[in-house]
Parts: sequence; structure tokens; C-alpha cells
Amino acid sequence: MLMRAIGLVFVAAVLATQVPGAFEAWQKPVSQGGIGETPAPTPVAVAPGTTILEADAAGHYRGTFKLNGKATEAMVDTGASLVAINETTARRIGVSIASLDFKYPISTANGETRAAHIRLQRVEIGSVRVDDVDAFVLRDKALSGTLIGVSFLKRLGSYSAEGDRLRLER
Repeated sequence: MLMRAIGLVFVAAVLATQVPGAFEAWQKPVSQGGIGETPAPTPVAVAPGTTILEADAAGHYRGTFKLNGKATEAMVDTGASLVAINETTARRIGVSIASLDFKYPISTANGETRAAHIRLQRVEIGSVRVDDVDAFVLRDKALSGTLIGVSFLKRLGSYSAEGDRLRLER
């Protein structure tokens, strides 16, 4: 129980420090150096079980992931312990918001909020698929996009940044 509490405090701290900066750039128009509404680059499948993401103009690795089979634009964030989605995305991928327990305190740029722990049935990008991935659901006002965190990355055989490319291998 103590280890779970320590782990959740760690996740909350990482989210509190990483989410605000990541989404400040995402919300700015491209003309101001942000990510804006630029479509996510298409992942490149180089071999079965391997996908490469190209960095965008801001140096972030973004792509169209499938969460529980539903396409979702997301950014890879190695500073996020868990995959993080908002309520709108959770509903769209089949999560019942009414059954969630928003009991984990998290600090964001928008102030204090609470998150609910869920387990995604699967997370996919290109030819890479991982089943049973831990994630947090945050209120829409606290998180405007989707972050693919270490709960997905650690389940891969390997991942590595090579220049402006992120290689994901199952």
C-alpha cells in the first residue's frame, strides 16, 4: 500500500511538472513557435513490430495512436509516468466517466485537480501494439490533449531517439 502511494505521488509530481510546459507549446499557433493545429506526422513502419515517429517543428514526437481501437492524436512524453488522457477522450474510447474515481491529487498549470486511474485495453501506433496499459484520466480543463507516457514505453522491447526520429520496437 505504501509503495502504491509513493508511486502515485511520483506520478502526480511528474505530471504536475511536465504537462503544463508540454501543452503550452501545443496550444500556441505554429506561427508563434507552437505545435498548433499541424497534423501529426504519419508513423513509418520499417519492419513488423517497429514504428518510427518523426519529430515535429517543436521537436516533439507526435502521432495518431489508437487507444482501445480509436484514433487519437497524442504526444510522446518520457517525463510522464503514465499515459494521460482527458475526459472527452476517455468517453470517445469507451470509458464510462460515471464509474471513475477521481481520487489522485495532481497539480497542473491550471491548479489542483484530481485524476482517475484506468487500464487501457490496448495502445497502438503503426505496427506496434501494447495491451493493458495503465493510464490516468484528468478533467478536460486540466488536460487538453493526450500524452503517451512511460506506462506504454516501458512495455516495448526498446525505444530510442535517433536524431529527429523516435524508434519504437515491440
